[in-house]
Parts: sequence; C-alpha cells; structure tokens
Amino acid sequence: MYYVYILFSAKDKQLYTGYSDNLRSRFKAHTEGYVKTTKHRRPLKLIYYEAYNLESDARRREKYLKGGNGRGELKIQLKDIFTKLDYKYL
Repeated sequence: MYYVYILFSAKDKQLYTGYSDNLRSRFKAHTEGYVKTTKHRRPLKLIYYEAYNLESDARRREKYLKGGNGRGELKIQLKDIFTKLDYKYL
C-alpha cells in the first residue's frame, strides 16, 4: 500500500503533504526530526491520509493536493478539523 498524508504543524500552523509506502515509519521519522523539510516545524500531527494500491496513483494524488485545486478541495473536506486546529489559511 501507498499512503498520501497531511501533517499539521502546531508551531507554524501550516500543512505538509507527502506520500510513503510505510505511513507509520514515515510519520515517526517526521516527528523525531529526521525529515529535513519538517524538522523545524515540529510538533506535527497527522490529520488525514488516503491509501492506494499503486504508487503512481499516490504520487498523482499528492501532486494534486499540493496544487491550488487540491488545496481548495481539502479546505472544503476538512473544514471542521482545520477550524479546530486554527489553520491560518482557511
């Protein structure tokens, strides 16, 4: 399985979107500071993920969610959690 996931940074109130074939291991790497792009943004919270059978589908979805239309879709879909977390770009 391949996973597309959304992390929320409590420090800067921003999102990080990524994909991995091992969600538990990847999230642990993020939270322990082993991932360069999120090391300075900890603590992080996993707020959303999707599972795919094919890596190509997961990569395509990750790219979409990082873009304008995908971000807009996330704002609609995850409105309640974004409000609760005080996401600053809602």
